[in-house]
Amino acid sequence: MKTSTLAMALALVATPALATTEAVMHRDPGCGCCVKWAEQVRKSFGRSVRIVDDANRPALQRRVGLPPQLASCHTAFIDGMAFEGHVPIADMKRVLAAKPKGVRGLAVAGMPIGSPGMEVPGVKADRYAVVAFGNGKPFVYARH
Repeated sequence: MKTSTLAMALALVATPALATTEAVMHRDPGCGCCVKWAEQVRKSFGRSVRIVDDANRPALQRRVGLPPQLASCHTAFIDGMAFEGHVPIADMKRVLAAKPKGVRGLAVAGMPIGSPGMEVPGVKADRYAVVAFGNGKPFVYARH
């Protein structure tokens, strides 16, 4: 019995825990709004966000299966899912909890005013869609 308990403990230690403790965000070099979004992620998820300046993000976006029309200024990875652009925290938490089959991530195309990290005091927020992408056809996951 002790051997199986030890084996289970070793398996847990060998499992990459970094994916559940650190978020990684690849951004267009020098983009300031990305840092604001990352700060909101850090506060809401209670974990560090490693920021990587990445001049070749289009290659990264292709690897995760992001349709080009959904591109934005940063691509983040949390718990095995990709988040493109200024995705609201509540939508991220919902998709991470549900892990819908075939969904690899969520995207907010462009940089809509009023989305997380793109808040402008005194300016009315844009309407925008959060789009789920993955193995099938992209679909609207939420509207804001």
